[in-house]
Amino acid sequence: MEHLLAMSEHSHVDLRVIPFGTGSYPSSGAGIVYFGAEAARSDWLQVDGDRSDFIDTEPQLIKYRAVMDRLEASALKPGASRDLVRLIAQRI
Repeated sequence: MEHLLAMSEHSHVDLRVIPFGTGSYPSSGAGIVYFGAEAARSDWLQVDGDRSDFIDTEPQLIKYRAVMDRLEASALKPGASRDLVRLIAQRI
């Protein structure tokens, strides 16, 4: 937890927490790592579920960008996410 908090202070890291009480949300049960870049066609992502896939084609990226937008809408803002992680760290 302390490592997450420390890393979340970096400008290139955006820590977002989706609280359990939120209910279901897109891609629950699978991890997604999305790497965005300024250069065209440089985005890619890794989806972890039953198997791991690297996705880099534009139609697939469009689909997962929409998923990421919905995840971001479900998550706490960065400051509130850090506060929740800090609270949990204090309790364990």
